[in-house]
Amino acid sequence: MPQPHRSQPRPATDADTGATARGTAGAEPAAPPGQVPARALEGLLVADFSRVLAGPLAAATLADLGAEVIKVERPGTGDDTRAWGPPFAADGTAAYFDAANRSKRGLALDLGDPDDAAAARELARRADVLIENFRPGSLARYGLDHTATRAANPGLVHCTITGFGSGAGAGLPGYDFVVQAVGGLMSITGEPGGTPLKAGVALVDVLTAKDAATGILAALHHRGRTGQGQLVEVNLLSSLLGSLVNQASGHLATGRDPGPMGNRHPSIAPYETLACRDGQLLAVAVGNDRQFRALAQTLGAPELADDVRFARNQDRVQNRTDLIKALENRLSADTPRGWTERLTATSVPCGPVNSLSEALELAERLGLAPVSPVGEGRIPQVASPLRLSATPVTQPSAPPRLDEHGTPLRTWLSGPADQPLP
Repeated sequence: MPQPHRSQPRPATDADTGATARGTAGAEPAAPPGQVPARALEGLLVADFSRVLAGPLAAATLADLGAEVIKVERPGTGDDTRAWGPPFAADGTAAYFDAANRSKRGLALDLGDPDDAAAARELARRADVLIENFRPGSLARYGLDHTATRAANPGLVHCTITGFGSGAGAGLPGYDFVVQAVGGLMSITGEPGGTPLKAGVALVDVLTAKDAATGILAALHHRGRTGQGQLVEVNLLSSLLGSLVNQASGHLATGRDPGPMGNRHPSIAPYETLACRDGQLLAVAVGNDRQFRALAQTLGAPELADDVRFARNQDRVQNRTDLIKALENRLSADTPRGWTERLTATSVPCGPVNSLSEALELAERLGLAPVSPVGEGRIPQVASPLRLSATPVTQPSAPPRLDEHGTPLRTWLSGPADQPLP
């Protein structure tokens, strides 16, 4: 389908050059000096009508891949997460909002206003992808439901994100914490006999964002073959259940509900945190018998690998209490960092339990460039985890202030459709 909205090529920057160099080492040659390399989704326009986390994060992922993303928000207040703080950025925007809205243009539209609603419909008509997480049926009054958008733009990929689907759960509000509870994740998180716990981040929203991005990319591939768009539906509950993998499979195999095991793994041992000197914790992930033998050898107790209680993984799982006691007796001789150095040298997967700052420092030492600056006075962004050799991800720009690009975007939407996006 025609793409009248294509933006003009932008000049190369030092950030682009650095990102390209990191992304293409040993693979396809970098673009010639001064020429910006192609982006995987370059030329695609995404209309992001979503709020909070799952939808905005999916849209930000598409922006990372080169799409132009226009974030549509309520005038006055904008996305709910602009107020979810502290902490706040220097301009008063919550850091939470910044986490999921990089590299977008900001447009404030009141869908209850006829002129603004018409602008929203025109944006949907020009877009390649529309992302929204309104309650099912609520967009029909504005002519922005899938039936209406498909009629106006047959090539549109319309992604709708809900909490519990469009059927019997259509009226239920979808919040990550509630879905972690009702979806079973909290029941397997925490210590045995303790209070069920949520994950330390809005994990269900993040997983749903990745499912939404995957579905959108699949639909775009289909459109490339047929010219036809389609409806992509994802919901928080299904994304969570699909992410429970071995726990869900184990339940379906046995009919039994798994329970919390703290940091232990239900099917592998040792695969947990173990106490070292002064009670400091070391995460050890022994995935096979060879690794266990290397662990025992490094700890100065090679006989453990020949002990009938520990020789095979299934034996170690059944005799976990005795196993952990034997290992911790030897680990108490040194710190987690000391053991990490020695065990890593023998290919035993392990590491200390880092703080977030220590995790970022580790990624920096490993050359992963985990943080990207986005301008003076703005909160830096965690870098995209994606590395594409021929079409590197974009260097992120700062999340938009509310209606930051509203004037030129409204002018563009009121003008000829064949004009490029300003």
